[in-house]
This record gives sequence, structure tokens and C-alpha cells, in this order.
Amino acid sequence: MNAPWPVELTDGDVALRPIRMRDQRIWREVNRRNRDWLRPWEATIPPPSAAGPVTHRPTYRQMVRHLRAEAHAGRMLPFVIEFRGRLVGQLTVAGISWGSMCSGHVGYWVDEAVAGRGVMPTAVALAVDHCFRTVGLHRVEVCIRPENGPSRRVVEKLGFREEGLRPRYLHIDGAWRDHLIYALTVEEVPEGLVARWHRERPGTAHK
Repeated sequence: MNAPWPVELTDGDVALRPIRMRDQRIWREVNRRNRDWLRPWEATIPPPSAAGPVTHRPTYRQMVRHLRAEAHAGRMLPFVIEFRGRLVGQLTVAGISWGSMCSGHVGYWVDEAVAGRGVMPTAVALAVDHCFRTVGLHRVEVCIRPENGPSRRVVEKLGFREEGLRPRYLHIDGAWRDHLIYALTVEEVPEGLVARWHRERPGTAHK
């Protein structure tokens, strides 16, 4: 089974849409402006060793080509996040697997200028609802460094379960870093995650 692609998802001022080649200028501008904000949490490539090939960080165009190929193969959903029509971040559902697992994991980043305004929880909720209701996944997880308080608050606001620690799980900011694992299964959000977020979000309850 392949994940439906391309797709656009919207809730109020927040939208998810496929990343495009023509996003390069604004994507680079947002990344450049947020260098200090994002660097501690960004994936890095470990030094080469005799056990593996030498790899390099891809260019923007190489990244988009790879994301598109993975999306059309049903293994990934690579979105950019828009807030009021402006690109403010990126969200990717990756590692999509079927068979007896039916799961995927979500990674994301957002412009510091809109942090704390509900953009990221809304984007994650949109992606999870799509994964459960349209794609057909059973489980979605998010892996977060314990030190990343803002990212942990995103999933905690949405009711993700903390499942435990994976020591030295990913190469982040130049070293192998521990990550906390948060997860949801479809049975835990029968009403949908966007509906739960609207119900629980301060100032929007019972709307």
C-alpha cells in the first residue's frame, strides 16, 4: 500500500503541502534566519569510517528530488508548513512501513518567529490524522532529544505517550544523542488528533 501523494492539509491558518523546487529561496531564508535556533536539534552526518561510505549533506535540489522519490514510493510524506500563506517550517512523515507494523515517524522544525502560536501542534495533528484516516497507519512516533523542551511540549500538548529512552539513537549536532520516544496509535484518538487539539487548546475549548 502506498501513502496517497501529493496531498494538501489545512486547519485554519496552518497548512501542510508538498515541498517544491521553487520553495528554495524562502526555505533557505527561513533556515538561515533560524540557524542558532535549529542547529542543536538538526541531524548531522557522522564522520566517515572504514565501515561505511563517505557522505555529504545534500543540496536543496538533491533533497527535494530524494523526498519526492520517497513520497511516490510510499515511504515518506514530505511537507512544508505554511502559516497564513507563508512558509514557516517543514514536517516529514518518514520510515513508513506496512505489513505487520503499519507505522511511521514524524520529524519537524518551525520558524522561531511563530513558535508558541500553536502552529507546530496543529501541523503535527494534521499529519497524524492523515496518517491514521487516509494513509492507513496504525502507529506514529516522534523521537526527541530530552533537552529539546519546545519540541517535547508539542507532543505532550497533543497527548502522545512517552515510551522511553533510546540511547545514542541519532547523530545530531555533531554527536550521537539520546532520544525520548513518544507515540500514538489510532485507537488512542478515535475522534481525531485535530479535534482533540482544538478541545484541549487554551482559549479554544468547546468550540
